[in-house]
Amino acid sequence: MFHKEGTPSILLGTIFTVAVLLLADKFIDINWLQMLVQIFAVLVLIIILQFFRNPKRTAIINENHILAPVDGKVVVIEEVYEGEYFKDKRLQVSIFMSPINVHVTRYAMNGIIKFSKYHPGKFLVAWHPKASEENERTTVVIENNTFGAVLYRQIAGALARRIVNYAQEGMQVVQGTDAGFIKFGSRVDLFLPLGTPVNVVLNQKAIGGKTIIATKE
Repeated sequence: MFHKEGTPSILLGTIFTVAVLLLADKFIDINWLQMLVQIFAVLVLIIILQFFRNPKRTAIINENHILAPVDGKVVVIEEVYEGEYFKDKRLQVSIFMSPINVHVTRYAMNGIIKFSKYHPGKFLVAWHPKASEENERTTVVIENNTFGAVLYRQIAGALARRIVNYAQEGMQVVQGTDAGFIKFGSRVDLFLPLGTPVNVVLNQKAIGGKTIIATKE
């Protein structure tokens, strides 16, 4: 299954691959060169298809859990000052997505969207310390009775050139469902209330909609 945001790229990639295969067969007489060009075209299509894959996952909804919003590696767990919405200290948990990860963003918890804003910006590498403040990004705040307000931020990376965000203020959202997509490498930051028990460790691999990031009893 592929994400709907990948439809244009998959279509163009398919047309490109078919065209290269046919043209190489017709105009390249050197067998090894013809094969090399054709293999390259097929690999391009495979890369596009794997990037936009959207594995079907059914989250086990639990009001006491914050689930990973994306697939990737946990690269930050620390107290920071969040200056856009809360304007106070929060517990930040960041997940870095490489180009080979699934790039679907999923809602980390049930709740109501209280804030949703897009910010144009730079395209620093996603692990850069200033990426959270200077890169193209979206900021979304979900609120429920268990955790209160939790902020997540989709951050474009050096290769990412489009962030898709489905969250709109006032929406009632369901944990684990589709919240958006980031194209070609990125990061997602979660900002939790201080004192929230965290269930992951640095460098741990997270699975979006499955891995429990934090709990509250």
